[in-house]
Amino acid sequence: MTSIEAAALALQDHVTLWSMGEVRAIEVVNAACDALVAGLDTPGLRMLAACTRAEAEYGVHDLLPVALAELGLTLYPVDSEAGQEAVARALARCMLAGQLTPQEFAFRIHQRYGHELPLVERLAELDDEYDMLECSDRSMGQITTEVTAEARRLAAHHIDFRLHGHG
Repeated sequence: MTSIEAAALALQDHVTLWSMGEVRAIEVVNAACDALVAGLDTPGLRMLAACTRAEAEYGVHDLLPVALAELGLTLYPVDSEAGQEAVARALARCMLAGQLTPQEFAFRIHQRYGHELPLVERLAELDDEYDMLECSDRSMGQITTEVTAEARRLAAHHIDFRLHGHG
């Protein structure tokens, strides 16, 4: 994956996490700045990256549709299954980047979706296993290994990157 593709994926993840209330708007602005530094450059992305900390909370909502359309990225509807799956994939990448422990990752997925989202059902089961370690014949290490494998499976799905001249 090129640095431009990585920057587009990071921006997509931040937008997805923001739209679902997982991160603050300033983190989207910071990801837009990183995308500019990596070589992505559209008028909408520049406007998004120019938001100050004070402007971010209200500016991001208005600026995102244009910036994302220019980049071929998606703002998922909050209640959509595609949006829920995108959040799970973004959280998986956060875990693999060391921003969440495997146990925190499994807990957050389980807390957010219960056993209702088929894509992450195994993670909900693994969170249950963490909670019942004293009654299990499996070790924390074994569960963590399986959570990490699930995170890798989720993170392997990449976005459709369609910026003209870059995709």
